[in-house]
Amino acid sequence: MENEPLMTVFVTGATSGFGKAIAERLVHEGHRVIAAGRRKERLDALHHHLGEHCLPFPLDMRDKGALRALPSSLPESWRNIDVLINNAGLALGMTPAQDANVDEWETMISTNISGMVEITRALLPSMVSRNKGYIISLGSTAGTYPYKGGNIYGATKAFVKQFMQNLRTDLLGTPIRVTNIEPGLCGGSEFSQIRLKNAQQAEAVYQGTEPLLPEDIAETVSWLLSLPPRMNVNRIEIMPVCQASGGLAVHRGPLE
Repeated sequence: MENEPLMTVFVTGATSGFGKAIAERLVHEGHRVIAAGRRKERLDALHHHLGEHCLPFPLDMRDKGALRALPSSLPESWRNIDVLINNAGLALGMTPAQDANVDEWETMISTNISGMVEITRALLPSMVSRNKGYIISLGSTAGTYPYKGGNIYGATKAFVKQFMQNLRTDLLGTPIRVTNIEPGLCGGSEFSQIRLKNAQQAEAVYQGTEPLLPEDIAETVSWLLSLPPRMNVNRIEIMPVCQASGGLAVHRGPLE
């Protein structure tokens, strides 16, 4: 850690799960990490754990003003961001669309889509002007494979996938790389607890399985950052061995 940091990385949703694991992994590998999230006390604890190469940065992904103020609101020595990791996101509920809570839909859209778009747009011009950068977003297999109750969450992740593909096209002719990571069943985070608002139901999601872990996603990010600059991984879909796509479903009997 006495050497100069390799890269400056901005990680959203760094207070738990994927974001926290990514921040820890990258700092230990010699990078500087701006750890962003809503829960300041968790960010401060992460900074205490990781040291001076971790900058805690309170940020709400639904605050358009704060997102548009980036990077000028960062300390000057942290403004040249080499890597943006769009990790912040959430799922709420498993209710069929006709019975769903529209406020929960709006929260998912404003966080998973609007927040991701805003921060990407805020930080991208600096990358283009410096002719250097990498944008990595956390999508989901839910953006490819539909499932009951996945409605808006799956749609937001489909948006992330398509946005990243179009972003890569816009950036053709620059050295800036773009990757969408699409995990399947993954435990070890708050994802299911936030979605279901019930600890027992959340635990049941992973019962009898060996899901992916946040450390596996951090491993993937580390690998991507280690690749030669000539390589761009457009998208990477990751599932645990215990999971596979289920194929098409057929309803038998009368429709009710």
